[in-house]
Amino acid sequence: QVQLVESGGGLVQPGGSLRLACVASGVTLDHYAIGWFRQAPGKEREGVSCISSSDGSTYHADFVKGRFTISKDNAKNTVFLQMNSLKPEDTAVYYCAALRACTIGTVTTAPRADFGSWGQGTQVTVSS
Repeated sequence: QVQLVESGGGLVQPGGSLRLACVASGVTLDHYAIGWFRQAPGKEREGVSCISSSDGSTYHADFVKGRFTISKDNAKNTVFLQMNSLKPEDTAVYYCAALRACTIGTVTTAPRADFGSWGQGTQVTVSS
């Protein structure tokens, strides 16, 4: 059973940065593609970024390109989402999920967790 725990959220001013972490327990993360998703109040969950298990290739939603970076530390069994130049519209609960693959569809179609279930997420609030 894949269990992922998100952390690193908080309150930050516009233009600030945060680094989210997705830690796996019971499994080795390098066997899975990992995606980051978010859900803002009153909105549907949407894809943000993903990273493949095979070659480390990544995809980002257009609204975060150039601002967010996804990376993986296999030694720590952790996937990170570095978020820079944050905007108020980035305010949301951020979730990670284990996937069969990371493709452009991962960040442009309906979010899914292929393995395990959605966790509690971590709240990101961008406000002055």
